[in-house]
Amino acid sequence: MANKINSKYPSLEDLRNKAQRRIPKFAFEYLDGGCNEDVNIIRNTSEIRDVKLEPRYLRNKGISSTKTKVLGMEFDAPFGIAPVGLQGLMWPNSPEILAKAAYQHNIPFILSTVTTMNIERASELTNGNAWFQLYNPAEDAIRNDIIDRAAAAQCPVLVLLCDVPTFGYRPRDIRNGLALPPKMSIANILQILGKPTWALNTLKHGQPTFETLKPYTPEGLNLKQLGQFMDKTFSGRLNEERIKPIRDRWKGKLVLKGVASTQDTEDAIRLGFDGIIVSNHGGRQLDAAESTINSLTEITPKYGDKIEVMMDSGLRSGPDIARAMASGAKFTFMGRSFLYGCGALGNQGGDHTITMLKTQFKQVMDQLCCERVEDLPKHLITN
Repeated sequence: MANKINSKYPSLEDLRNKAQRRIPKFAFEYLDGGCNEDVNIIRNTSEIRDVKLEPRYLRNKGISSTKTKVLGMEFDAPFGIAPVGLQGLMWPNSPEILAKAAYQHNIPFILSTVTTMNIERASELTNGNAWFQLYNPAEDAIRNDIIDRAAAAQCPVLVLLCDVPTFGYRPRDIRNGLALPPKMSIANILQILGKPTWALNTLKHGQPTFETLKPYTPEGLNLKQLGQFMDKTFSGRLNEERIKPIRDRWKGKLVLKGVASTQDTEDAIRLGFDGIIVSNHGGRQLDAAESTINSLTEITPKYGDKIEVMMDSGLRSGPDIARAMASGAKFTFMGRSFLYGCGALGNQGGDHTITMLKTQFKQVMDQLCCERVEDLPKHLITN
């Protein structure tokens, strides 16, 4: 790992712009967009910028450390790689690129059920340190087998996704013909031909598929039939009745992702979760939802000492990570950011993006004269 920032891309916006030039439009818009009119994705990124931090310049400060503990594990920085579906569509082999980089930098990597690398490979690349997000199947037998595979792969944390009772209404994806799985139109094929690096890498690594789900997918399905199979297999809403057998079966740490209310937080505590991730799916599910930073500031004062509260959605920089941590989060996750990095820089994208965010975050801590991540709430300006 180079552990050095590419000076051409010192910001996430630089990475995003470069990625947009290298990824076919249909794939980039799947990554970049929200739902409906993008109100919530904009709210996420704008309202966190309203959080202000106060430096303490005259204090006798030692060396700032970015090391952070969450769920009994210590990491080198207070952020990890969030689960993202269809990663290999957006940049070929990106799950492997990011899993390797996360392990090298000692930050968590969460594998999605519906991404393009399987549980076993994620475990191999991270020496058994990958977390797994369960996109809850409707069939108990499939659910139980996936959980057992995650346990056999030594995943320390199982993340249950609760904020997709239905698929988001995403106009860009509808116009582009994207579904589960993607459909290739003439327009999409022309877009691919215009992005030769992406196309050649896709040829090298193969057409992206739902690798974890291969054992449960009937052979010989065409694209339409596979889409119908996916809709049927993942039609189950996550509720208390479905959570209890998962909690009983899973012996590791259990986290609920997609929490946006105090009521769901109370339920998570009652049902035995070890942590929650305050999230609105990156603004991709409910355009009328509250920003994640506002949800976080409602939840942490009441429940921050009863359950580990983490956050994703809306974070775009080291200062944003510091804002979330100062607002009460014990840890943060980012999804799009790392795929922008892969799209821009390929195999170097994971290392570069993590290094960039760590550098930005460390600079904020140094500027605040804050030695420990857990002391960031002391720098929050509340008036």
